Amino acid sequence: MAKKTDTRLMHAARPTGRSGFVNLPSWRGSTVVFDTLATFDEMQAERLTNVVYGRLGTPTTKALAEALSEIETQPGVRNVIVGSGLAANTVALVSCLEAGDHVLIVDTVYSPVRSFADRHLAAFGVDVEYFDPAAGAGIADLVRPETRALFCETPGSQTFEMLDLPAVSAASRAAATHRKGLVVIADNTWATPYFFDALGHGADIATIACTKYILGHSDGMLGAIATRDEARYKAAGLTANAYGHSAGSEETWLALRGIRTLPVRMRQHQDNARAVAGWLAEEARVARVMYPGHPSDPGHALWRRDFTGASGLLGIVLDKDYPVSAIAAFIDGLELFSLGASWGGYESLILHFDPHQYRTATSWRETSPTLRLHVGLEDPVDLIDDLDAAFRRLEGTA
Repeated sequence: MAKKTDTRLMHAARPTGRSGFVNLPSWRGSTVVFDTLATFDEMQAERLTNVVYGRLGTPTTKALAEALSEIETQPGVRNVIVGSGLAANTVALVSCLEAGDHVLIVDTVYSPVRSFADRHLAAFGVDVEYFDPAAGAGIADLVRPETRALFCETPGSQTFEMLDLPAVSAASRAAATHRKGLVVIADNTWATPYFFDALGHGADIATIACTKYILGHSDGMLGAIATRDEARYKAAGLTANAYGHSAGSEETWLALRGIRTLPVRMRQHQDNARAVAGWLAEEARVARVMYPGHPSDPGHALWRRDFTGASGLLGIVLDKDYPVSAIAAFIDGLELFSLGASWGGYESLILHFDPHQYRTATSWRETSPTLRLHVGLEDPVDLIDDLDAAFRRLEGTA
């Protein structure tokens, strides 16, 4: 009998049988020993699948990879587990690029990925070019004979512009003439595979920072690289191994725990964020809300077409250029929103940022301060009250 995603997640990678503990243990170890040389050689030949050495994965790591595949809509998805979301993105890029290649990266990309591309991919002889997230099928004009990869993130990091992944994937592939073809990589952290099927919408590889919603409790760092293609799976796994990337035993076990509650947490984050975003949209001191799940967002139609839900991460642009002292009063006096750079845990967070600093293919036209909010699992009424008091402080110190 075919089962729904929520049901599959509850039972994926759990011990079999009707008795005993329902959770796997956290396997900790480096060395794996074998009975015979023949067994050793046989296991090493498929070292990405078998458990042969701690850095290459433990039974817990394999279980998490299996459980993550259960979130995916597409059949045959396999995951490589690494130590962070950034590691997932950098490994995915390096696994399909070599000197002389050209890579197109969306201009709204997570800034550490931009830094890696500019400092390291360029140093390796890869030509890095950024493109407008609104390019759509026009991306074909940027594809060259040496274009090997296209890196996308939708919605964009911090500013939440939606990218039409099916359109850019189809157009870039149609225009590609690289001898090895063109690989589309999509960072799918914002929605997770639970709310967005990146592989089904044109991506060959989908990455996710499991640090965020998969763990869900702000207590570990992990990343995953998902693909349906066996060659790309092996390339990503061997690249991660070559660079010494591995996932910690405790973090992997925590992710297995967190994934069991992912469906209910994602739905609650969405409900809370919609309530807060709706209130913010009516706040006079907010020029606009950046949240694809809200009808006022320019990318709402794309989101509604391709996504099944929205996460708890959103941004706002204030109505005028407030001084730093006013922004500090807004943030420092908050009781429920903590100032922090990550997100995806149970708690609400806020961050002040400036998109002008890291755009090259496009320009950020807003002149007022921008704030990013992660709406956690607190009661949204209390979160709104906390923000309401913050806006009163903002007005009093402007």
